[in-house]
Amino acid sequence: MIPAVKAILPFISPIVSSALPVFTTRKSDEAAAAQTGVLQQQITELQSAASQNARHVKELAEQLQKTVTALEQGAAVAESRFRQTAVLCGVAVAFSLFAIGVSLFVLFSG
Repeated sequence: MIPAVKAILPFISPIVSSALPVFTTRKSDEAAAAQTGVLQQQITELQSAASQNARHVKELAEQLQKTVTALEQGAAVAESRFRQTAVLCGVAVAFSLFAIGVSLFVLFSG
């Protein structure tokens, strides 16, 4: 889990910093007619920020999917190696028991 988090962390900062829009603010001495233009510009900025956020979320989801897939593949490889190791340990224990039996037989029969 830690490698997955480390793999994602470098991408979070640029996504967050580019997703935070710098909105246009009204000045206190603006006329009522200019207020509509400012509101329209703010709406445009919000729509742009929302579409950028959607793109960044999609990219992050794709990267997360790749990370999860890689983790699943790694877990499958680790599980396969664990099974092989367990079988080899079982065979080693069986040979050890056989060797002990042969040793005891030779020791007590002679």
